[in-house]
Amino acid sequence: MKKQNNPKTFDWGFFLRHIAIIAVPVALQNLLTTTGSMVDTMMLASLGEQTVGAVGLCAQFSSLMFAGYWGFVGGGMMFFSQYWGAKNDDGITRSFGLTLSFMMAVGLIFSFLALGAPEFIMNIYTDKAEIQQIGVSYLKIVGFAYALQVLTMAVSALLRSIEQVKIPLYGGIASVAANCLFNYLLIFGKLGLPKMGVRGAALGTVLAGAVNLTILLVFVLKRKIPYVLEFSRHFRWDREFIGQYLQKCFPILCNEILIGVGNMMINIVLGHQSEKAIAAVAVFRTLEGLVIAFFSGFSNAATVLVGKEVGAGNHEAAFQRAKRLVYLCSALIGSACLTLIAVHSPLLHAMGLSGESYRIGTGMLLIYSVAALIRMGNWTQNDTYRAAGDAAFGSILEITFMYLLALPCVYTANYVFHAPFLLIFALCYVDEPVRYLIMQCHMYSGKWIKPVSDAGMKTIEDFRKNHGITVKPPLSKPRNKTTI
Repeated sequence: MKKQNNPKTFDWGFFLRHIAIIAVPVALQNLLTTTGSMVDTMMLASLGEQTVGAVGLCAQFSSLMFAGYWGFVGGGMMFFSQYWGAKNDDGITRSFGLTLSFMMAVGLIFSFLALGAPEFIMNIYTDKAEIQQIGVSYLKIVGFAYALQVLTMAVSALLRSIEQVKIPLYGGIASVAANCLFNYLLIFGKLGLPKMGVRGAALGTVLAGAVNLTILLVFVLKRKIPYVLEFSRHFRWDREFIGQYLQKCFPILCNEILIGVGNMMINIVLGHQSEKAIAAVAVFRTLEGLVIAFFSGFSNAATVLVGKEVGAGNHEAAFQRAKRLVYLCSALIGSACLTLIAVHSPLLHAMGLSGESYRIGTGMLLIYSVAALIRMGNWTQNDTYRAAGDAAFGSILEITFMYLLALPCVYTANYVFHAPFLLIFALCYVDEPVRYLIMQCHMYSGKWIKPVSDAGMKTIEDFRKNHGITVKPPLSKPRNKTTI
């Protein structure tokens, strides 16, 4: 491990092996989930483009829920991975309990909205009455899946942070298989079951969520993995512990909520286009998931490989790994985008697009393939900073550019200049290149390494001295070693 500290003798073999160990199972799980979504879309395509568009808009509401709780996932994984590196079992358990509590609060709020006010939700996302009606019938059932999805995400985040990445993969495989099977049976009414159409797709999602969570808990019990089921230790918090947790999570939470709201505002613009464009957007979001599937593996690798070393006090190793993760991510995303472009024609047709909707979908994929190279690089850097303890820098940057550049450009192009749809879509990514340059400068500064563990705190000053890093002293007194 010591040779990892010298950039001239960086152990690429060690680095790539451990990226593969963490990233490949996560990428495979998300790839399977996206494949399942593609199969769902293909099934729904037989019900018409309006159905595809309605379910796609409901998925945007689910994405808003994801943004609401992801701040706690990101903050939680920072604590999980750093305490994993520091071998602090009690810190992991209490962090998980606090993370799960906040996540479930968000999930229950969105379940209540989906089940109790679906008309209000669909009215926000589109003005097309028939699409609204289809979406309402879908939300009234799929809302029951939200709590299951939140529980699954919390457990999966913990397992990945402690390098048990195969268990979420097993759950993902079972969930996708169950989702495809239930959707086929319930959408089309096979094996004597009622033909439920779009409501069958919603019920299939609920049942698949239950399968996923069940598989995770079975493996946790079978392998006797601590932390998850130690309920009596989940809630042993004191004010100082909660304060530090929220201090680290707050920038991520603000980032995810405000960016989620910003994306919702963009999706409202996209949802008030023609029905052909709405259908194309729904299909594009599914295919976008293929690219994000590859990215998510790198995101988790960054969190674990960097956060673990920061928590253990090996800051130089974390610094050298982080720089290389960004470029490896861009290379992999580029390969994924080229593959997607090569096979886009049969995919778009299979998912129900033709004529004008096919043309729009193709244009969106071409635009995104260029933007994704930079966008995913930004995401990787931001996740790296968060894992190392710097949750604020990337969050402030992303929020600022979303509201001062991307949103004004999209709204001005649509409502003032009435620009073509594809130009409006391209402007959604106008802020990415500028942010990338600023994020790179921050990456090479090394100021983003801010440990929360005792082992990390002991060596941070030596690292900063070696790199000529000056950091403003904290306003409050430093924490003693018994706090967490």
